[in-house]
Amino acid sequence: MTVRRLLALPVLAALLTGCGIRATEVPTDFGPAPSRVRCSPAEPEAPTGSGRDVAVRVSLLCGSSLVTVDRTVRVPRGSAGAARRVAVARGLLSQLAAPPSAAETEARYTTDVPGGITVSGPRDGDPDTTLRLSTAPGDLTSYALAQTVCTFAQSAVAEDDGSVVLGGPDERAPRRYVCTDEVRTRPGSNEPPSSEVTRD
Repeated sequence: MTVRRLLALPVLAALLTGCGIRATEVPTDFGPAPSRVRCSPAEPEAPTGSGRDVAVRVSLLCGSSLVTVDRTVRVPRGSAGAARRVAVARGLLSQLAAPPSAAETEARYTTDVPGGITVSGPRDGDPDTTLRLSTAPGDLTSYALAQTVCTFAQSAVAEDDGSVVLGGPDERAPRRYVCTDEVRTRPGSNEPPSSEVTRD
């Protein structure tokens, strides 16, 4: 090492020491520190009971938006047509109403879908793809309705165009619901668009 380099070392050390951030007596408030926990998909839980496992995706809440989580539901063997559609819908509602797992809770996932909602198939005059909920869709919170519609829309119970035909326990005609980007982004402010379905 040359003499010039040896003489430069103390100068360099002094410069590096002065690069720190000085303390200040002026109070600053930049808000709370950002969370290090991000919304990320959780591993699906293995179902129990007899039947066939079906991979599904359900929409949970994280912050003010919807996030998609991979799950599995069990469909009775031999189910086909309307019976299979109802079985899948029941499994999806069960997953939506279940408390988030420990990993999902840590990732700040929540759900607004209440437990106890049952689903049945179409009544006379309803379109074949109609799902009748024991709670009228209009009586659900905007979050719960968004979760339900967006979950159904990305499953086997949806129409070919991704829409979902839902009705309630009363005699009112079912409605066709659509999950949009606005609903996924702000489900509390944007309810799924819907239109009345003409009955036969």
